[in-house]
Amino acid sequence: MSNAIVPTTTLESLPVELIATILGNLDLESLVKVSNLSRRLRHVTSDSTLNPWKRPITQNLASGSYERTFYHLSLRSIVPRSNWIDILTLAQPGFILFESSLPNLKASEWEECFRKRFIPGWLKWKKDNTWREFYIKMLYRVWHRTCTTCTTDETWTKYVVLNRNGSVNELESSSRGFSPMAIFAEMQYRSNLSHLSPTIRVVATFADVRVIAIGVLHMPRSPLMVNRNAHALLHPPGIEVTDTLGANLKGNNRTFHDSPYGDEFDGPSTAGSRLYNKLTHPSPAGSHRNYPLYTPGGGDRRWGSLEEEGQQWVGSLMVIVQLIRPKAIIGYEQDESDFAGSWNRFASFTWYDLLTIAPWMKERVTKVIDGPGLGI
Repeated sequence: MSNAIVPTTTLESLPVELIATILGNLDLESLVKVSNLSRRLRHVTSDSTLNPWKRPITQNLASGSYERTFYHLSLRSIVPRSNWIDILTLAQPGFILFESSLPNLKASEWEECFRKRFIPGWLKWKKDNTWREFYIKMLYRVWHRTCTTCTTDETWTKYVVLNRNGSVNELESSSRGFSPMAIFAEMQYRSNLSHLSPTIRVVATFADVRVIAIGVLHMPRSPLMVNRNAHALLHPPGIEVTDTLGANLKGNNRTFHDSPYGDEFDGPSTAGSRLYNKLTHPSPAGSHRNYPLYTPGGGDRRWGSLEEEGQQWVGSLMVIVQLIRPKAIIGYEQDESDFAGSWNRFASFTWYDLLTIAPWMKERVTKVIDGPGLGI
């Protein structure tokens, strides 16, 4: 019998990639403790490439119920700074402003946080502020607007209207009495559509705002009533999901659901089917940048199969931005119920903002008009 000693396998003897994967399954408090056990484990936890912190941080952001360790994570030098881009982009405003310790980031990183969190139209308020000051200022403005009825910061609320003739109007109304449904009712009256019920679609949901489209679905008698651009905004061309036989799956009662921090598919998986990541911030998705050179991707409600039962969008489509209640984002279904008149908090939304989340619309719109009218 051989007396050779069989080497034992320990956690530290494993490859660093495997160690990082194992540590990524811990909660934040346990991960902090493990990182102090040895020099090798500290090296793994502080490596920005391995980054075992990403998974527990993402879980905290998705749940909305933060661990105590999460509140002052910036004081831990072993946590890679790159994690704070996600935290400052998706965490609740009240948590960042009043409960957490802010990290020491570069100006370029604060700029990235701003551009990922806020819609680009809000850049008009930057002026001479540093990016850190501007980020905190805008986050406080969002928190203030959602917790009070004060509209001092924004007296006029802008919104976008897609017309059926291919043009776009960028309009504004007083913020104090801004009522999208009242404005759209007047638009219906002018288009002789008052007898039809409006339809509301959530185009995209971000950390602080949701983009909402209000229009009319109907079976028109004439194709002149159809708003082609409304359909293009909600159903971008070229993204139909097909199986290996080329059959369109959008009519097979299979729908995509938006998971707050991941992909989710309702129904049996099909070879060749494609899942789209949820659009979580206003920066254009990487797959949009070369449109129309190849099929656009992304993942908010535009990419799903919204059953319209043969109806078409008629008349004008109104696109607005609504501030989200100061609570965790659990899912679109929970958020949509807030729009039914009980939550009257809105912010300005411009044509430039629309192009950020829907860049393919630039080539479809015939004219952009600042204010009412036909732009003649």
